[in-house]
Amino acid sequence: MEGNGSKRKTSPVNVMGRPSKIYKQDPYLSVVENGQPPADDEHYIMDMDAEDRVSLPPVAATADTAEWQATIEKVVRNVVSIHFCQTCSFDTDSAISSEATGFVVDAEKGYILTNRHVVGAGPFWGYCIFDNHEECDVYPVYRDPVHDFGILRFDPKAIKYMPLTALTLKPELAKVGVEIRVVGNDAGEKLSILSGVISRLDRNAPEYGEGYSDFNTNYIQAAAAASGGSSGSPVVNLDGHAVALQAGGRADGAATDYFLPLDRPLRALECIRRGETVPRGTIQTQWVIKPFDECRRLGLSSEWEAAIRKGFPKETGMLVAEIVLPEGPADQQLEEGDVLIKVNGELLTQFVRLDSVLDSSVDKKVSLLVQRGGKDIEVELQVGDLHAITPDRFVTVAGGSFHNLSYQQARLYAIPVKGVYVCEAAGSFKFESTDSGWLIESVDQKKTPNLDAFIEVMSKIRDRARVVVTYKHVRDLHTLTTSIIYIDRHWSNKMRLAVRNDVTGVWDFTNLAEPLPAAPPVRCKADFARPDYVGHPAAADIIRSFVRVSCTMPLKLDGFPRARKVGFGLVINAEKGLVLVSRGIVPFDLCDLSLTIAESIIVEAKVVFLHPLANYAVIQYDPSLVDAPVESAKLATEQIKQGAPTIFFGWNQNFRAVVTPTTVTDITTVAIPSNVSAPRYRAINLDAITVDTGLSGQCGSGVLVREDGTIEALWLNYLGERSPHSQKDVEYHLGLATPSLLPTLSQVQADITPSLRILNVETNTVQMSQCRIMGVSESWITKVAEANPSRHQLFMVRKIDCAPPSGYDDQSLHEGDIILTLNGQLITRVTELDIMYDHSYLDALVVRRGEELRLRVPTIPTADLNTTRAVIFCGAVLHAPHHAVRQQISKLHSEVYVSVRTRGSPAYQYGLAPTNFITAVNDVPTPSLTEFVREARKVADNTYFRLRVVTFDNVPWVATMKKCEHYFPTLEFVREDGVWRKKAFGTEGDGLGGMGGVGGGVDEMTGVDEVGG
Repeated sequence: MEGNGSKRKTSPVNVMGRPSKIYKQDPYLSVVENGQPPADDEHYIMDMDAEDRVSLPPVAATADTAEWQATIEKVVRNVVSIHFCQTCSFDTDSAISSEATGFVVDAEKGYILTNRHVVGAGPFWGYCIFDNHEECDVYPVYRDPVHDFGILRFDPKAIKYMPLTALTLKPELAKVGVEIRVVGNDAGEKLSILSGVISRLDRNAPEYGEGYSDFNTNYIQAAAAASGGSSGSPVVNLDGHAVALQAGGRADGAATDYFLPLDRPLRALECIRRGETVPRGTIQTQWVIKPFDECRRLGLSSEWEAAIRKGFPKETGMLVAEIVLPEGPADQQLEEGDVLIKVNGELLTQFVRLDSVLDSSVDKKVSLLVQRGGKDIEVELQVGDLHAITPDRFVTVAGGSFHNLSYQQARLYAIPVKGVYVCEAAGSFKFESTDSGWLIESVDQKKTPNLDAFIEVMSKIRDRARVVVTYKHVRDLHTLTTSIIYIDRHWSNKMRLAVRNDVTGVWDFTNLAEPLPAAPPVRCKADFARPDYVGHPAAADIIRSFVRVSCTMPLKLDGFPRARKVGFGLVINAEKGLVLVSRGIVPFDLCDLSLTIAESIIVEAKVVFLHPLANYAVIQYDPSLVDAPVESAKLATEQIKQGAPTIFFGWNQNFRAVVTPTTVTDITTVAIPSNVSAPRYRAINLDAITVDTGLSGQCGSGVLVREDGTIEALWLNYLGERSPHSQKDVEYHLGLATPSLLPTLSQVQADITPSLRILNVETNTVQMSQCRIMGVSESWITKVAEANPSRHQLFMVRKIDCAPPSGYDDQSLHEGDIILTLNGQLITRVTELDIMYDHSYLDALVVRRGEELRLRVPTIPTADLNTTRAVIFCGAVLHAPHHAVRQQISKLHSEVYVSVRTRGSPAYQYGLAPTNFITAVNDVPTPSLTEFVREARKVADNTYFRLRVVTFDNVPWVATMKKCEHYFPTLEFVREDGVWRKKAFGTEGDGLGGMGGVGGGVDEMTGVDEVGG
């Protein structure tokens, strides 16, 4: 545990029988669900069937005797394959979809025993499949707060084609040397039977890293090698009795498995059968088994050792305190290293007996006799309720989810069981680069010691307010972090409380305080700092034309990989509050924009215009709210030249302005590389400027400015492909000359929304040597040299966007065409392609297959390329294929495109993946979102339906999926009259799983917040 940053107190001596479990990544999980590998800052989700994976092949049961064959035939009828979702992050568990094993322990009442890490601590949604492939839903009725077992309930009447029987639990039959079989869903197979022999009964519980781990129990060790998916399998003897529960195994090459004894599961089952709660007591102390030799080193006297050996002749060790939680019942009474001798006057060496005493003494006192350094220490402790320190409720607000810190987490880091734990660090509460592990200390200057106090504080905070939050991480309680966060109560408008219901097996949701409306904005006054840039007064003045832009996206659209971006924008009209910013910072208009002016004034903004190709957006704030000397930038009307001197003014990743004189090294036509696995916006057909300074690579926002203060070029960040090596998104920092922007910006400044039209092609430059080979005549080569003396080049069509439904006509451009003229103008510069913006058709002269050809080429409107509607269905975000998809695909299969899917959702469980196209619901064609929503609403909740799907690579397949409105309600986002609105279908607010709160952070594309320069 020390290697992963845990504060677990561990002895340098290896604790006997306590191997750490090593995760082996599932190949299927090497890709996160925007269709691309995860970045370093994104955390992996480990499937339950990957948790227990080992590197050795399973040891199959071979040459079984007739007795074993008869036993197995009886056992398999009781074994079920469990397919489940843990629908949202909770406590130690992240949202996942996976499969495991369980077995029937009560056929009459319908109880299935499996692992606690399968049932999970939070919301669970799943079904089981019996050996004859009958299926029924399962619901949790119990999960142990500590030990790795849980109980699911199913309806026995739902199984119609086979007689139901149950396995009998016989924990007393687990003995060393007993031959056993592990019968379960191994490594994703329906049924696998693995053989083994019990070799030890006194192993300590295995450690599973920083997630859930069992403790305060012994484990049974066997020479077997179960693998992924076998969690929850019954371990049976020759008589067909369950003697243990499969729970984990080694992944270091040893064919060894670990089984949970059935003493405590049997007790819990009997309580549940009687309709009683399962009492669980605790003194908040973790014990481990240590052999007598180590106990002697800790101070065990020879007299007590003799007494123990006489009373328990088969024992080889004793229980020793490993962790005593601060502020718990045993704090200041017990210490780490204490050797347990007696409990209530009874000699005690086994976990089962200790559990029994504590469970029967909840809210009572017990006396313990321990030896500490050779001295007898007797203490009397108040036994607490273990269920009381195990969270059974959580609240979602402002996109994040919270509950009281659990005993599991406190034990893992040896900290007090108190505080508000952020189980889903998303939305307004997305802190730094770690997704979980935060403890909220205060919000809005008010202490939040527990969940009730946190709810009270949050209910009084207005929408769009900015408040101070202090928090610590469970790994480092020495450091208090202070941040100012923006509270979103409009996209994530509901504050919802989820409470576990063990009667129904689902979590009940209640809406708490309604959001308070945002406070009206107030005009503020500020002045810009006057940096003293020696020799560059123009640079000192240009700082008054920059504002910091923070873009928060409540929903992932268009393949964009982040939930928040921060960078800088250039004010192009201070009177109207118009700001130009990179589309690498503002990718689409479903977002909340905040501008910081003069490092003092914060105002909201809106998107006015998104350029389809040139990587910039225009946003607008209300200038009446700003009392500061903001200046409009003066944009150059003449093209900057290669080799020209200029001043580079940029903003680095620390939000500091940097200035240096430099020279333009190159101006070349480029297209930002496409992201193959998940198409997203990219700039194409542009002239990119590079300069001779290392600062240019450190700054994602800035300008190239003359000595007189005229802006010659913008310095922007361009989102590129995801690197297959580093698994990080590549950002390019390049200059964009201002003259090409002026025609479009003049319309924006005149309050006209530009309605641009474009050729649906991507081009690249070809030199004259290539043109001559491809059939361009000498006369045209001469004209090119005369028209563009600095660059002898033409443009060739490299890629054509996918065809419209009607297909391309004979006037369309083809890939490989060399463009000579458009509307009679020779095209040798990329800026000359801008003629397409204002024409529905272009008269083109091209060279195709060595011959000149005249075409009347249609352009396409760009208004249709922006996403204006998105539907969240079964945890998947669906919208029409955005421009990047159309650029990279040759044929659109439908207008229903899967952009994102949520961890732990039906979409994830049943394999509906990003970049898929949905073409039909229950065999009814759904060419657009309208038809899809109509058919999807006909599907009853918790019933199966069929989806016809086509992959990005044109492979058709059929998905069967079960609808789950309770945890994953259907929502719709629609842009109407320039404003995005959220709509619900039916029971909006019931669900909390996945994107029900639309706060971001639980979908598979979420990464850390990023600085764009």
